[in-house]
Amino acid sequence: MLLEFSVGNFLSFKVKTTLSLVATSIKEHIDENLFLTKKTKLLKGAVIYGANASGKSNFIKAMSTMRRMVLHSFNQSSMDELGVIPFLLSTETEKLPSLFEVIFIIDNIRYRYGFEVDDDQVHSEWLFEAIKNAEKPLFLRENDGIEVMNNFPEGKDLEERTRDNALFLSVVDQFNGKVAKKIMHWFNNFITISGLSHERYKSVTFRMLENKDTNFRLLNFYNNLDLGFQDVAINKKPFDPQELPKDMPESIVRQLLTDLEGAFKIDIKTIHKKFNDQGQAVGQVEFDMRSQESSGTNKIFNISGPIFDVLNEGGVLVIDELDASLHPLLTLAVTRLIHSKKFNPKNAQLIFATHDTNLLNYGSFRRDQIYFVEKDRLGASDMYSLVEYKEEGKTIRKDRSFEKDYIEGRYGAIPFIGNLSNMITEWQEK
Repeated sequence: MLLEFSVGNFLSFKVKTTLSLVATSIKEHIDENLFLTKKTKLLKGAVIYGANASGKSNFIKAMSTMRRMVLHSFNQSSMDELGVIPFLLSTETEKLPSLFEVIFIIDNIRYRYGFEVDDDQVHSEWLFEAIKNAEKPLFLRENDGIEVMNNFPEGKDLEERTRDNALFLSVVDQFNGKVAKKIMHWFNNFITISGLSHERYKSVTFRMLENKDTNFRLLNFYNNLDLGFQDVAINKKPFDPQELPKDMPESIVRQLLTDLEGAFKIDIKTIHKKFNDQGQAVGQVEFDMRSQESSGTNKIFNISGPIFDVLNEGGVLVIDELDASLHPLLTLAVTRLIHSKKFNPKNAQLIFATHDTNLLNYGSFRRDQIYFVEKDRLGASDMYSLVEYKEEGKTIRKDRSFEKDYIEGRYGAIPFIGNLSNMITEWQEK
């Protein structure tokens, strides 16, 4: 369960910026949008708005970067770069490390884990544990030194085994540390996906459709969305080298034969009803999903696997550009799954970036679930929630039209277009 994620000096985020899923005291959508842990009320998700190039995707990229580093740090060599870019528009920050920190709950224990890194090395790293209320450090790392506390025996004698560009937590996990393994499992369920390049996620959907325990949930979801088909057929067959283009260079063919050895080709067909001239169903027709269905249908199919996977298993799902190619009602349907007690019994959390302002009216989001990102005149991104936003010293009331206010620029985080009539006149005069 995620409480907070923070990033600083990374891409367009100059100073430490935090997204919190700890519920505030406002009395909105309490039954649907909140769930209780032993000590804390948490939100089931958050939606992020902002103009193009405001920093929405950069914030999500910070999440995916932290996850990547935690899960794959140990497997890198001592010469590998870490793929971290600081805020480059300031001489103050361009040579400083980037900060990543997350606060989460596992088995009713709160952990705070974070690190500061540049492209070459880990400058600092820390892990705190709060079994009751007070935090206690498990280990602290500063430059070349790692201090392991007595309450973290699994980390003892591993300090010297940790490379400068490796995370100590990943090293402890490789040596079967009990706490480290639990935290690794949490990060493995902290999933970030793109709503633009969603083809890569359809393998998760395939797996869930092949599983009889999850198949019916996906098909029921598709039918409720009225996508036009009644069923899905999966054709799975071994990779056939004869299907490769004849004019493909031989070196590439050899590489593909090596890479795809033992792989399968999977075709998805959607099943549609065929009708006679009396409007009576007389048979079925198969459509190829990729070539005969819309881009929106392909997208909802591809991302439905990760969505229902997190609903089944719990965890955190982060989606950039959720609304791309989707009708607003499809986007709304996804958010309602997360807020549903029936479909989300394990309290999975969804964080997503979107331009779909309809959700501000119809999405039933609390003010502490709505975040805005905008850049200042120096190119640095700032993020704030609607519940934090003050207008003439007062918070925004819950009965306001959030969509109308946002489009009018009342909350910021929208593009400055300027006077369109002047732009057209100037263009015509050229």
